[in-house]
Amino acid sequence: MSASKQVESVLRLRVKSYDARLIDSAVRQIVEAIERYGGSVVGPIPLPTAVRRYTVNRSPFVHKKSREQFEMKVHKRLVEVPKPDQKIVEALGSLNLPAGIDVEVKMV
Repeated sequence: MSASKQVESVLRLRVKSYDARLIDSAVRQIVEAIERYGGSVVGPIPLPTAVRRYTVNRSPFVHKKSREQFEMKVHKRLVEVPKPDQKIVEALGSLNLPAGIDVEVKMV
């Protein structure tokens, strides 16, 4: 018996931002656009927040033990669209998202 399994395509959107409130509103816009065209949505799934910490000397010469610490957080969300049609892909391409939002689109 040969089990031929039909491969279903999934549109995977990975959304990144430095601002948590901004990413939540952008993901809400994306989900509403997908549902408007009759697509089903899996997510948004919150992914782990990447935290990058930097320690910098306050003074270039003296007071070597005096330092400042900075951190940068990158919030991420994952949205999947099983069996997307062409209208959904076009709607996502024409979506007007706020500045500071990075969306990676991948077909899996």
